[in-house]
Amino acid sequence: MLAFSDQTASIDEPKNARMERRTKPHVKAAIQHAAALLGVDETTFVTSVVYERARAALKDHETTVLAPADHDAFLAALDAPSAPTDALKEAAQLHQERVRNGA
Repeated sequence: MLAFSDQTASIDEPKNARMERRTKPHVKAAIQHAAALLGVDETTFVTSVVYERARAALKDHETTVLAPADHDAFLAALDAPSAPTDALKEAAQLHQERVRNGA
């Protein structure tokens, strides 16, 4: 049997959220076969694998990786910010007006 680690097992909360899906018979059969090979039920397999992929997608979305040259340019820009442009000043003014007026 292959090794399997349930990525959701350590989450301490009740299992009361429901998810349903429709899929092609071939996909369902592959999922069932993989879960059986790993010695877990289909729900545990699907939930764990999808949760792991969701966490990776969120991490990728929330992380910015810069090349060394870009890193240096970014830090230099933080150290010496340029003066705001007229367009930026107008945008800030418009934002302030909308926030004040609740628009």
